[in-house]
Amino acid sequence: MKGIHSILLACFLASAFTCFFASAFDPSPLQDFCVAIDDPNNGVFVNGKFCKDPKLAVAEDFFFSGLNKPGNTSNRVGSNVTTVNVEKIPGLNTLGISLVRIDYAPYGGQNPPHTHPRGTEILVVVQGTLYVGFVTSNPENRLITKILNPGDVFVFPIGLIHFQYNVGNTAAVAFAGLSSQNAGVITIANAVFGSNPPINSDVLTKAFQLDKNLVTYLQSVF
Repeated sequence: MKGIHSILLACFLASAFTCFFASAFDPSPLQDFCVAIDDPNNGVFVNGKFCKDPKLAVAEDFFFSGLNKPGNTSNRVGSNVTTVNVEKIPGLNTLGISLVRIDYAPYGGQNPPHTHPRGTEILVVVQGTLYVGFVTSNPENRLITKILNPGDVFVFPIGLIHFQYNVGNTAAVAFAGLSSQNAGVITIANAVFGSNPPINSDVLTKAFQLDKNLVTYLQSVF
């Protein structure tokens, strides 16, 4: 009987873990597509969006034009991200994928340290030279970096802090796919020093081991 109990317990634990891991991801869609609409009176609510009748879907629901156009990099960080997610292509709803174009100003243009809480990113460089990297989770916090040239591809795992920095003397361009219809983005400096309302400066002073005047300055910048 003891052996049977052990087997039953092992089967129960295996089932529990299987259910746990299976529920960690969105289920596969049970229809061809679920085009998002903003009309709650004429749609079914699926994955955060109301969906139109599939019979009314048209080509424009799955289309976006404009990724051939350079973004304006005349800003503080010297980069521009053109996002093509479910907000731009309603037909992406429930499909778990999106795309971005990233433009970088010549030497120094960067996509500053940030995370995507809902998606892994795979990036391909089409112009210029980028220094890219990500940091692993606690306690190691290991930095993994690479210099990328046109045609090179790099992956940033879901949720990890990562960045891209233009180390070339000309403008750079990259495209990236994300494993979410709306991966989200948390820019670290903006979130920490530019939250609304601001995080108590005493918290940041101790957390970053900085002078309080410097924390106040950074909060004013962001």
